[in-house]
Amino acid sequence: MTSPPFRFHWSPTDTFHSSMASSTLLPLILVFLHGLRGGDGCFTAIFSFGDSIADTGNLLISEHGNIQSARPPYGQTFFNRPTGRYSDGRLIIDFIAEALGFSFMPPFLEGPGDGGFRRGVNFAVAGATALDVHFYRERGMDVIRTNLSLQTQFGWFKELLPSICSTDSDCRNLLATSLVLAGEIGGNDFAYAFGQGKSLSELKSYVPIVNHAIGVLINDLIELGAKTLLVPGNFPIGCLPIYLIMFEHSEDHDLSTGCIKWLNDFAQYQNKHLQLELDRLRALHPYATIIYADYYNPIMNIISNQNKNSTGKVTLAACCGGGGPYNFGNRVQCGDASASVCDDPSLYISWDGVHLTEAAYRFIAEGLLEGPFADPPIKEVCYKRSPDHKVDDA
Repeated sequence: MTSPPFRFHWSPTDTFHSSMASSTLLPLILVFLHGLRGGDGCFTAIFSFGDSIADTGNLLISEHGNIQSARPPYGQTFFNRPTGRYSDGRLIIDFIAEALGFSFMPPFLEGPGDGGFRRGVNFAVAGATALDVHFYRERGMDVIRTNLSLQTQFGWFKELLPSICSTDSDCRNLLATSLVLAGEIGGNDFAYAFGQGKSLSELKSYVPIVNHAIGVLINDLIELGAKTLLVPGNFPIGCLPIYLIMFEHSEDHDLSTGCIKWLNDFAQYQNKHLQLELDRLRALHPYATIIYADYYNPIMNIISNQNKNSTGKVTLAACCGGGGPYNFGNRVQCGDASASVCDDPSLYISWDGVHLTEAAYRFIAEGLLEGPFADPPIKEVCYKRSPDHKVDDA
């Protein structure tokens, strides 16, 4: 496969625009400023829920290593080995943890080890849905990847709490000083339905149900004491190889980006309604900081800016796959012995046709920490926190 004609990096003077704000993207070094360090009292722990965008090894453990991301070249860029992450390296959660002075969040199913989970844990499972599998089975669909839905992950969390905090007051103080990542989740709910031939109108009818499930998780976490929650939206799915192949005969391609417009419109529809759900929750819990994490505009800005400033367009093909259009879609998957791998994943947005490269995740994480892709940015929230912050039991 030939390399795309651009470099996957951005200078500090490049300007990116989102639906929430406009800002100059700062160098990555600013993310690691002393004031962001978790040891200085910003957050005492990180708790993460979600699917493969955040899974650091739970599906790997659940399936006893019999999964795609258990095989090379997964993990090659940073870890030099597969870790169960669906990427060539680190994920958004990893970059956030590093920037806040934490070690990488351990997968819950790995067990607490010697250090315990007091500093945080990751409940995310690749393939997980926001809704339980019976919702889809009742509608004639198969959800074969995992039955470890958002509700199951929250159940793990509640079971864990007594082992990391001794009293209700202790638990509330722990959660009040923690950062909670509630997603990304919901992408699989729609992917399973799209992949099994459900119509766009039916998919739109699922949106409020999926977003309500996310809202229930957020509300329950706040009632347990959580004060700072990061809630991601959906990616521009019309730019991902899995959908470009699934709907390869669509006549609604955007000539300037190569993406399928109606699929991106659907992702924006979901994101808009998720933000309305978050507004409802903010009104119910004005003392909590509920941060919307924009995963849509970072990817679109990469594509749009590079297409405008480069001699050639950004490739939408996967770095790792089985060849063919977009290097995805035949029977050979990334991780199979006969799969092809690009020379430099940092030149690509898509890693395996479904998930992104470490370079793309790094870019999104920078925008969440510094802005403009989080409202408010994590850094801004962090600086407002006090090391001796306490809450009462009310």
